[in-house]
Amino acid sequence: QVQLVESGGGVVQPGGSLRLSCAASRRFFDLNTVGWYRQAPGNQRELVASIVRSGFTYYADSVKGRFTISRDNAQNTVYLQMNSLEPEDTAVYYCKADTAGGFYFWGQGTQVTVSS
Repeated sequence: QVQLVESGGGVVQPGGSLRLSCAASRRFFDLNTVGWYRQAPGNQRELVASIVRSGFTYYADSVKGRFTISRDNAQNTVYLQMNSLEPEDTAVYYCKADTAGGFYFWGQGTQVTVSS
């Protein structure tokens, strides 16, 4: 079992920045991948960025150059730094962790609203 707690969402104007945090109850050494997903109303949940145990990162084309995923192993926390935010980035952002045993766990989500 892995508990994930997201935080850092809020309301920001276009062009602004937010940093999301995902605190895990297990060490990243025990996890294969931690990813950030988002779901806007009426849309499917989509992968935004992910980081694997080795440190390799992946970004969706829509966020490349604007978002950065990183982790703090000592704090068991993954961050998503979001810059140059656009109204299209408005969504609930979820953290997901995949374990070496083939299980996966979701956090409760945090709302990000980009609006003037």
